[in-house]
Amino acid sequence: MSQTHSYDFKKEVRIYVMIFAVLAVLTILTVAVSYLKISLALAITIALCIATFKASLVAAYFMHLISEKALVYVILTFTAVFLIGMIFWIILGYHDVQQGIRYVS
Repeated sequence: MSQTHSYDFKKEVRIYVMIFAVLAVLTILTVAVSYLKISLALAITIALCIATFKASLVAAYFMHLISEKALVYVILTFTAVFLIGMIFWIILGYHDVQQGIRYVS
């Protein structure tokens, strides 16, 4: 006897299409940020925040991490913290060079 499993593929496809639409809108928004008359550091910060949200959507839905165990979330949290730290150091280094501070060894 074979069992038939009822699975709603239309619901899954609808979710994937919605995520794709959100990613497309966020990509357009990221490009729009580059045209704003704001400081470079603020534009980079906004663009990286949008990119982080987009990466979260991709990881959660397309990589199916939304239904994973807590350990995955702990690892992702540490990754996000280290990413923010690296962004901080890059922006700090950018401002050092812009202010004329040069380190010579």
